[in-house]
Amino acid sequence: MKLGSLKQGGLDGTLIVVNKELTKYTIVKNIANTMQEALDNWDTVKDDLQCVYNRLNDNHESIESIELNNDYLAAPLPRGYQFLDGSVYLSHVELTRKSRGAEMPPNLYHDPLMYQGTADKFMGPTDNIEIADEAWGLDFEAEVVVITNDVPQGVSIEDAQNHIIAITLINDISLRTLAKEELAKGFGFIHVKPHNTLAPVFVTPDELGDAWKDTKLHLPMVCTYNGTEFGRCEAGDDMYFSYAQLIHHAAKTRPLSAGTVIGAGTVSNHDRSKGSSCIVERRMLEIVEEGGEAKTPFMKHGDTIKIEMPDSSGVSPFGVIEQKVVKK
Repeated sequence: MKLGSLKQGGLDGTLIVVNKELTKYTIVKNIANTMQEALDNWDTVKDDLQCVYNRLNDNHESIESIELNNDYLAAPLPRGYQFLDGSVYLSHVELTRKSRGAEMPPNLYHDPLMYQGTADKFMGPTDNIEIADEAWGLDFEAEVVVITNDVPQGVSIEDAQNHIIAITLINDISLRTLAKEELAKGFGFIHVKPHNTLAPVFVTPDELGDAWKDTKLHLPMVCTYNGTEFGRCEAGDDMYFSYAQLIHHAAKTRPLSAGTVIGAGTVSNHDRSKGSSCIVERRMLEIVEEGGEAKTPFMKHGDTIKIEMPDSSGVSPFGVIEQKVVKK
């Protein structure tokens, strides 16, 4: 099924069920008021939500459907308890380290990179990216994320897959020129990571068919920057750790609350003809593989970014993130 949230209804929005084609929706306050409420009570509400989804797709007379307008959508989860972001596309990690003359630590091949991101607010799919200073080095990062129910501490890799409730896309926005200072402190990111953007809907794994296999999503991540295709990387390729492995890693010493969002990092392929899913990777390629200086600029006021993941029919099951950079 496909679930989203309207901006109306307060800081946590209003839960809606969206049809398969992302053209209409219905409000389901009789089942759950918000996405977080649905996630907290998933085993209780999932069958009722699925019934509404089926009836919405069948144009059943019992369902009041409303035309979907992405501008009225909040993030599917407007506020979350936790965003844990990995970096499991080693083609990206290797390039990052090579660009600064560093070797790959051996433990990266058995212990995934992961950090605690920003979750107190996720932006809606068409919200503007507000930035006060272009010198901060604004960059988009196109990623796939999964959303969990309650995950017990010490969950096995085998059982972790059963805790994946939904999948969606995220624009994990970064301010690259601020990273050097914070990395030097060795104590994590604050200024580098503003609020991120989620795609229009959460999609349950069963909806994705063969594209969801071994807790990896096998679809192309298409990034269109200022009207020109910037990257078409295959999300299922070169993904060193699966989402089940990431959940297992995150829950080693603590349980995860329902609504935890877990990312795998910027989608990246060893096949450089696929392009890139963020600007900084393009800049690193200019340094490392072209033997020059980074020349692709970071985002400026007025720039636009479009992120989508078309399936075999050419349509993104998650909808599309379309944002414009504006001055704060």
